[in-house]
Amino acid sequence: MTARRAPERFTTERLELRQFALGDHAEYARITADPDVTRYIGAGQPWTPEIAWRSMAGTLGHWQLLGYGLWAVTLRESGRLIGHCGYIDVYGWPAFELAWLLGRDHWGRGYAREAAGAALAIAQQQLRKERIISLIRPQNAPSIKLAQALGATREGAVDLMGSPAELYVHRAAG
Repeated sequence: MTARRAPERFTTERLELRQFALGDHAEYARITADPDVTRYIGAGQPWTPEIAWRSMAGTLGHWQLLGYGLWAVTLRESGRLIGHCGYIDVYGWPAFELAWLLGRDHWGRGYAREAAGAALAIAQQQLRKERIISLIRPQNAPSIKLAQALGATREGAVDLMGSPAELYVHRAAG
């Protein structure tokens, strides 16, 4: 049986989602060094450049092993990296997760919804995932609102890296 793979690159109306590249590191490190960006991610601390590097490398390994993962999210018009979006399905994780992170200067413009909506469609239609979760810290109202706008429903809470996270489930369409 051949494993299903997600596209390594695709575009939406305003975005291009693609594999991370070496040249993304400086901007990705800048984005993830912002405490407002990372306050609800992992342990809630800003990332060092080393952690940003490991995240990019781990993301590329995720793609190699599973055929899907997080994409680098860039603006189609300029090619500027603005964050990541895609899937986390690592060993020990609660389930196949749809996740997103954008730099603060790109919040409130609909980019997260555009990227996450496209990634959700790929997970459901191409990867044939029937149960997709999003793990969101209870205080992260914008991400909760986005998950709900994408049709997710809250199904409880889990301990995520030592603190609570709300478990939102995206059901397969139709």
